[in-house]
Amino acid sequence: MSLAAFLSRFRELHRKDAAGSLSAGEREEYRSGRDELARALLAVQRLSLKPGETARQSLRVARALQVDLEWPKGKVRSVTLDLSAGGFATLMAKAPSQSDDVECVFRLPGGDEMKARARVVNIQVQGAAVRVAFAFQKLPEEDRARLERVVFDTVLAQLGP
Repeated sequence: MSLAAFLSRFRELHRKDAAGSLSAGEREEYRSGRDELARALLAVQRLSLKPGETARQSLRVARALQVDLEWPKGKVRSVTLDLSAGGFATLMAKAPSQSDDVECVFRLPGGDEMKARARVVNIQVQGAAVRVAFAFQKLPEEDRARLERVVFDTVLAQLGP
């Protein structure tokens, strides 16, 4: 199957999944296609790793979502730089400590909210701002599926029609 044919079929299955109208066979085909596409894109992401960097376990996409963050010593509204079902990154004026758990409230496409807990896993000073990466903690499967939908919506939008 050509890449164009694969993407066309995957888009069709992705739309049907969003509508909740996949048959059992289509659900298996969709999950298999989603896994195959994620593996291919993760392999491409690994090509850009710098020495000492660790390969991602989850497909991450550049996606701006509003997120409210709250931890014991602070509270801030920010926007994600990138997002995966495993975590996200954002720019902040001041980062929470790496030992802090952070309460997050995301504004998902369509106006839905999603609450999650996350832990700081990386802090990088970038001029006057700080890039902070977070890993989700015990994300419920329903919320993980919602994030995966956002990730694959983004992937398909970036790949074009």
